[in-house]
Amino acid sequence: MPRPRKTEAEDKELQQYRDILLTPDHFEEGFGWQTVAGAIMMGFLMMPGSMYLDLVMGQSLGPAARWVTVILFLEVAKRSFKTLKQQEVFVLFYMAGMIMSSPFSGLLWNQFLVQSDAARAFGVTEQIPSWVAPQPAVIAEAGRTFFTGAWAPALLLVVVGQILARIDHWGLGYVLYRITSDVERLPFPMAPVGAMGSIALAESTTGAETWRWRCFTIGSMLGLGFGLLYVGIPSITGALFAEPMFLLPIPWAELTPRTERVLPAVATGFTFDMGLFMVGMVMPFWAVMGELFGFLFTAAANPILYHHNVLTTWHEGMRTVETLFANSLDFYLSFGIGISFAIAVVGFYKVHVSFRQGVGRTTTGGEGGSIRKSLRRHPGRGDLDCWVAGLIYVASTVGYIALCRALVPGFPWLFFVCYGFLYTPLISYVTARMEGLAGQVVAIPMVREASFILSGYKGAAIWFAPIPIHNYGPMTVGFRQIELTGTKLGSIIKTEVIVFPIIMVASILFSQFLWSLAPIPSASYPYAQEFWELNALNQCLVVTSTTGGNSPFFEALKFPVVGYGLAFGLGLFGLLSYFGLPTLLVYGAVRGLGQSMPHGIFLMGLGAVVGRYHFEKRYTTPQWRRYAPVLLAGFSCGVGLIGMASIAIALISKSVSQVTY
Repeated sequence: MPRPRKTEAEDKELQQYRDILLTPDHFEEGFGWQTVAGAIMMGFLMMPGSMYLDLVMGQSLGPAARWVTVILFLEVAKRSFKTLKQQEVFVLFYMAGMIMSSPFSGLLWNQFLVQSDAARAFGVTEQIPSWVAPQPAVIAEAGRTFFTGAWAPALLLVVVGQILARIDHWGLGYVLYRITSDVERLPFPMAPVGAMGSIALAESTTGAETWRWRCFTIGSMLGLGFGLLYVGIPSITGALFAEPMFLLPIPWAELTPRTERVLPAVATGFTFDMGLFMVGMVMPFWAVMGELFGFLFTAAANPILYHHNVLTTWHEGMRTVETLFANSLDFYLSFGIGISFAIAVVGFYKVHVSFRQGVGRTTTGGEGGSIRKSLRRHPGRGDLDCWVAGLIYVASTVGYIALCRALVPGFPWLFFVCYGFLYTPLISYVTARMEGLAGQVVAIPMVREASFILSGYKGAAIWFAPIPIHNYGPMTVGFRQIELTGTKLGSIIKTEVIVFPIIMVASILFSQFLWSLAPIPSASYPYAQEFWELNALNQCLVVTSTTGGNSPFFEALKFPVVGYGLAFGLGLFGLLSYFGLPTLLVYGAVRGLGQSMPHGIFLMGLGAVVGRYHFEKRYTTPQWRRYAPVLLAGFSCGVGLIGMASIAIALISKSVSQVTY
């Protein structure tokens, strides 16, 4: 393979993203009393709102709730005539992200699945293990409560899994961060969003009028306006009336049935989520163009593949989800695996070149010291030794393997080893590079399903086991944000230790509370009532592939197509490198090649074009690159404020409706 050449223009663009927010020389402690108070408030006020929104609309508060938490604490600080350091603000932001994931909410799905018509129809009910959920008769006898002995195995498994996950957080993800950030000096274009937003809010407590605060305020007002239309009106009307009112389609306007004659086997539609437009302005331009290229490539290729009987599962009348699923089975599962292998090969080759040259780059673009020097612990950052993080990864993976062996003794244990020590490092490194270069995540669909089928295992338990297939690549962005805000790593470790028990207690209490209000699913939870039965049908259909009989998944993995994808990816990398074109096009194209929902690609592309050809011309490129992340952070905050207000109204309405007069 020819040695990849980076053009001067590409080097300059990557360095501009790296220099949006320079790494500080001084790092401070961010953990304090406000972290504990924030954890309690998030766990007992915002977590139930996020869980409720997921059941009602199929959406979670996500990053928006993080900004809401920070703003509330900043307002309290202002009225107490106190200021918060940017490190303290970021720890609050980080902690809020932890709490938005409710560990025990999965039990709500489990109780439905084991009682569902789909499980009974496919003969899966009796094969669901007790450490997933008790049998339907046991649940009916105990009533809608998790606080019984029958649920003890499932509750214990969640606790053990969460402990392993918290330990695991400081393993391979941290090693990949040190490699991609300290050695390869990748820009991580999305990392400044959280970092600069935290800095802007911290500056607001000092009373100083800064450009960050002005940008954040402008973005917040845009978010408030859009959030009212997109989230607020459906949530409030859904609480007050029999059915919610949607001014804009959620999650997208479906066009696939209308374009199927012109573009057979192509999923088409359009989403009105303006957050994607804002993201397009922040991400590297060529990465977004690559994603657009990937979609246009599939839009042109799919009709050809369909007419040549390659995409045989698709038929007229299928909508977006069915179309993507059918095309993945016929072609894109295997092709996507090949493309991802190509990215991994190129990535490992570039790391090999970096190690061979022994050169690391500084944040100002100059030549640094050796690779060993790049991986040396920073004196003030509070770094872990990479070998310690590596041992954590090995220990946690061995823990997952031991747990799975205990839960599913009949499954070939070598598969667990391959999951944890072969596939996981591969996909994690590919994703870490994608995050570092283009702010995107790689996902190879149905690897887990295909491996279960090919293993020869018979039974249903493996589908519910916590197997060690993880993608640690996205964690690198979080570690980069910690660095950019000048926060000591020890602050984050202390936060995770304190927040963990609060998360566990709040999660089980509010999972129980929501289940006690009404059966899940039911008319009180419209999204769950609408989609959970379909999801159960799909899951049970897949589970039956290892319980006996034939399965369509046996034909999904086509090794020749994997080879085509590998050759296509390597050839495209080599071609672009030979002609000196941006290789970010390839990293973006991975997202567009049938692996993600395509409906937001044009909105992101529009944002990228407007940012590059309007705002960069008006404000100069370096200045706009600093403005855009803060605008996006403010926009997320505005949407979050509207979301929390409307959810509060909905929760109060639902709770009051349960009161007996």
